[in-house]
Amino acid sequence: MQDIPITVFGAKALESELSKLKNVDRPRIISDIATARAHGDLKENAEYHAAKEQQSFIEGRIAEIESKLSKLQIIDVSKLNQDGRCVFGTTVTLINVENEKQIVYQIVGEDEADITKGKISCYSPIAKALIGNQKDDEVTVKAPKGDIIYVILKVEYI
Repeated sequence: MQDIPITVFGAKALESELSKLKNVDRPRIISDIATARAHGDLKENAEYHAAKEQQSFIEGRIAEIESKLSKLQIIDVSKLNQDGRCVFGTTVTLINVENEKQIVYQIVGEDEADITKGKISCYSPIAKALIGNQKDDEVTVKAPKGDIIYVILKVEYI
């Protein structure tokens, strides 16, 4: 069984989602199913079938989150050895050597990766290129359109 790396924030988000699914969504869907059943013939009852489908989704997601929570390796970046290297959880400011655009990424687990929020998976090509490097290092990222060269401007353990 392989541990799944996740930040403290990511673990709390999963726990919050699980709580909502169990304490809000599950009771609501059970009520919806009971209401739909009261409408009669279940064969042609679209409300009933939609509610059952939603119940199946909710129960599947609950099982998935519970399984993940049992395998998590929660990493608190603020408690890591802050030696300036890029590691899981660090926030890294980069500059693209070619176009001089700055970008900031936090290296996180797959479940919390969201490029629109600057959170990249630790398994992504960018994160793999960054890990182990430090401020002022030049890193090459293998991208579909060709190599991209970045210089690390800052590594933060926040």
